[in-house]
Amino acid sequence: MQDKLFEFIAKYIALTEEEKNVLLSLDIFRSVKKGTVLLEVGQKSKDSYFVLKGCIRTYYIIDGEEKTTGFYTEMEALTPPCVVHKSPSEYSISCLEDTILTVSNLDMEEEVNSKFPKFEIMCRVLSEELLAKQRIDFDEFKTSSPEQRYLNLLQKRPDLIQRVPQHQLASYLGIKPQSLSRLRARIMDKSKE
Repeated sequence: MQDKLFEFIAKYIALTEEEKNVLLSLDIFRSVKKGTVLLEVGQKSKDSYFVLKGCIRTYYIIDGEEKTTGFYTEMEALTPPCVVHKSPSEYSISCLEDTILTVSNLDMEEEVNSKFPKFEIMCRVLSEELLAKQRIDFDEFKTSSPEQRYLNLLQKRPDLIQRVPQHQLASYLGIKPQSLSRLRARIMDKSKE
């Protein structure tokens, strides 16, 4: 798994063997079983996650119902807002599959950044890319119909259709599971025409 991480980092910066060894010395790799809750509503955390293998999701519980807001799969990072704000989390994070993550915190990041300033540059670029992607995703979500959202998902993240339970996928799309079933059937009928 460390090779996957180093390949990802290499897209942004070149690492020396010394830098690779420093990262490995931090003990950042975690294997987590399907169903594990990484963060619960109301909990404080310092942890940021990077998915090397598997799938995690973020969700709120509103009126006793889970509302899925995000899925994070291979080579995607997640820093919960509670880490930045140093406040209790407003949402939960759980593993939908057996997952391999890197788990870091601000102390680790500060240590690495002080020794190797180029990591800070990489983190800034990653943050900017993530912020831009989230803005586009949010705008697309707000300006599209449920059918367009599903078609966008099919186009941009088709793996989720097989990996994620239908009720969570429906929640992510902002619709009920029955509506998702009807939507899928309608799309299938159109493709047969």
